[in-house]
Amino acid sequence: MGRYIFKRLLLILPTLFLILLANFMVVQAAPGGPVEQQLALIEQGAKDQALNANIGAGSSGANSTYQGTRGLSDEMVAAINAQYGFDKSAPERFWLMLKNYAKLDFGESFFKGQSVTDLIVEKLPVSISLGLWSTLLIYLIAIPLGIYKAMHHGSAMDKATAMLLAVGHAIPVFVFAVILLVFFAGGSYWHIFPLQGLTSENFDQLSALGKVKDYFWHLALPLLASTVGGFAGLTYLTKFSFLEELGKQYVLTARAKGLGERQVLYGHVFRNAMLIIIAGIPAAIVGIFFASNFLIEIIFKLDGLGLLGFEAIQQRDYPVIFGTLFIFTLVGLLLQLISDLSYHLIDPRIDFEGR
Repeated sequence: MGRYIFKRLLLILPTLFLILLANFMVVQAAPGGPVEQQLALIEQGAKDQALNANIGAGSSGANSTYQGTRGLSDEMVAAINAQYGFDKSAPERFWLMLKNYAKLDFGESFFKGQSVTDLIVEKLPVSISLGLWSTLLIYLIAIPLGIYKAMHHGSAMDKATAMLLAVGHAIPVFVFAVILLVFFAGGSYWHIFPLQGLTSENFDQLSALGKVKDYFWHLALPLLASTVGGFAGLTYLTKFSFLEELGKQYVLTARAKGLGERQVLYGHVFRNAMLIIIAGIPAAIVGIFFASNFLIEIIFKLDGLGLLGFEAIQQRDYPVIFGTLFIFTLVGLLLQLISDLSYHLIDPRIDFEGR
């Protein structure tokens, strides 16, 4: 198994390289980069300044001394290119980025005046908090519900919950989040929960119990949106895993010996049926953290890595874009490796090295 782990760790490096290269090429080709945005801001500022001067002097635009229509000087454009590192060729910039990333140096944000590392450390607790709570809720709901559905397969309750699960799974997470905002956050109906943010403005002035209440009050809608969109698949995985085990010979033998249903379920079936569910936890965390909660953070304005990455894309803040992408990719690859290892630890018969 050690050889397999070593191979997987080695594969992380070329995988990271290819993902960063592909995204670097796509981002570089996209119009409206930081240089273009800065030039547009300078020109707009010059226009506004000239317009205000004309209004103050009572003169017409035709007699203005504004020179912006002639374009910015070559020296100014060159200085702005140098400021953002665009005085170098694309291969040079990519090579420098790789060398810095090898030292875990993600550079400085173009627009926020902070290092990318500091920004990631600052935003990470919000993403971890949302991800851990949503993962916990999903598993606490999905596993008992899946077991119940397996034990009562074909019943009216099983069919009714199947319909609800199908609806919850079919509605995209971001659509359900918007629906919650409209109905419960002052949209068109009730203003029960806050519209955005993770804490109130007076959070620091609250008591310890008040802070806890305020935190979960703000977290209620984001958690509900994330949970509803994520537990349907796990519920069905649990149900069919238990159904498969319930049909095996050892279960019939246990029942023939006179054991009760609860003894059969929790004494024999539970351990075997839960193998695939427990082993799949790392992969599930990847989906919850980096897919569902990315959109949740944007919609509810939760100041985490998802919102940071989204704002960086809007502003073409390349160091932040590639820094968050690097972190997301690295954590995702490591969690996938942990997922494979958990399969082997739970069931030693699964031998990836042998394959």
